[in-house]
Amino acid sequence: MVRAKTWILAKHFDGFPKDSDFELKVEELPAPRDGEVLLEALFLSVDPYMRPYSKLRMNEGDVMIGSQVAKVIQSKNLAFPVGSHVVGRCGWRSHTVCDGKDLVPIMPGWPQDVSLSLALGAIGMPGLTALYGIEEVLGLQKSETLLVNAAAGAVGSVVGQLAKIKGCKVVGSAGSDAKVAFLKELGFDEAFNYKTVGSLEEALKKASPDGYDCFFENVGGPFSSVAIQQMKNFGRIAVCGSISTYNDTTPQTGPFPQLTMIFKQLKMEGFTLSRWEHKHPESLKRLMGWFKEGKLQCREHITRGFEKMPAAFMGILQGENIGKTVVAA
Repeated sequence: MVRAKTWILAKHFDGFPKDSDFELKVEELPAPRDGEVLLEALFLSVDPYMRPYSKLRMNEGDVMIGSQVAKVIQSKNLAFPVGSHVVGRCGWRSHTVCDGKDLVPIMPGWPQDVSLSLALGAIGMPGLTALYGIEEVLGLQKSETLLVNAAAGAVGSVVGQLAKIKGCKVVGSAGSDAKVAFLKELGFDEAFNYKTVGSLEEALKKASPDGYDCFFENVGGPFSSVAIQQMKNFGRIAVCGSISTYNDTTPQTGPFPQLTMIFKQLKMEGFTLSRWEHKHPESLKRLMGWFKEGKLQCREHITRGFEKMPAAFMGILQGENIGKTVVAA
């Protein structure tokens, strides 16, 4: 018998999450049956999407949702031998018994000197989200100008780098001077701290006086309202997130962008990466290729200890991270 630690959603979040909204439990897991495996978590992901998804898809008492890189420590499933590594949507669990249906083996040929934690970051879900947002939704073309907010986060930092690989001008917004410095290290053409500029409108105009062909939207709220006004005619907007609204107890209202969208003939499209799941294997190979060539940097914000999962989660909602937040179990 294996003792598994789990983090439970004890109470639905009301505004910003609190320690009391989570509960750490221990349970005894049975031995794997035919077709099953026993997993041990190595790295666990915390992501902003967990905040809205917890309200929409979870009940109080459920194990918190999320992905992890895990090692197979017992197996009665030939597809997943002992010692192999997988990415699974197992939630906030130290150990899991499952039938393997939702497990994805780590990409073949993963370099031994590259941390498997990147399978939760730039060579995983955030990297795929950035790639599909740029290519499938925006159709970003060489020499265009791209704006990305939350640009120092797990997705935004990859968005900017991929846009530079494609030969574009990239403008990034972030919430601290340290994050702005990081964006400059990544090769962003312009970057600014949205918390300290006197006027967001003037900062956006200064960064790109001619406006923006594409906008990769991670923030929502007032930033979105101002940015839409700076789009060029026929501009495209990929809506990936709205982190500025996730913890609102009262929904934000207006301004309303419809007239601007009509007059400028803008295209705005929301998306999740599951739409292109059939492309994941090849897309991950492309991301790994750029990483090995030195064209894609992968900054991680690592928290050590399974017991610190809630703190790491609340930290990303407060913007404490630069790059991808990962908990090392």
